[in-house]
Amino acid sequence: MADQNAKLLAFFKALANESRLRLLGFLAQREHSVQELAEAIGVTEPTASHHLAMLRELGLVSRRTEGNTHWYAFVPTALPAMASQILSAEGVAKLAGPAGPRGSAESIVENFLGADGKLTNLPAQRKKRYAVLSWLVRKFDEDRRYTEKEINEGLQKYHWDSATIRREFIGYGMMAREKGVYWRLSDFDWLSADGKEPVSY
Repeated sequence: MADQNAKLLAFFKALANESRLRLLGFLAQREHSVQELAEAIGVTEPTASHHLAMLRELGLVSRRTEGNTHWYAFVPTALPAMASQILSAEGVAKLAGPAGPRGSAESIVENFLGADGKLTNLPAQRKKRYAVLSWLVRKFDEDRRYTEKEINEGLQKYHWDSATIRREFIGYGMMAREKGVYWRLSDFDWLSADGKEPVSY
């Protein structure tokens, strides 16, 4: 069941993003290069490449190389095949798992939020801290570049220690930084809570 959940989660994560949906739309029309796609949806080439990597991992997009150029194309058979595998009534029913409460990331975050919507403190336990960091980093758009000042201002709405949170974003691969400019990375690039390997979806 864990493998089934992971496939379904990856599927919905990949399609729950306007930029990735637009990429699929352009690729369904014809083959495109990364440069063409980045210009078409108004993002940088590294950002377009991150989105395409997620779509390729699900088999929704194929890639071929011609010289120094990567060409991407939509795989029209992927969606029906995926639907038959993981979106059947029986498959979706299995997602419920056993009855009873489970400790979700959302409930962890709620335990550290005060009445004003701010964090009362940053959790010391690694798993709980990771849940809070994941929640915070999603306050920033994946397709946008931010100055350090903008990151600090965004974080200080929830906790005063923006410097520590910024460092942890970088450490876990949740954000990248270059010359004082920050951007959020795809969830597929994040390290796991122990900081040793990419998150597995």
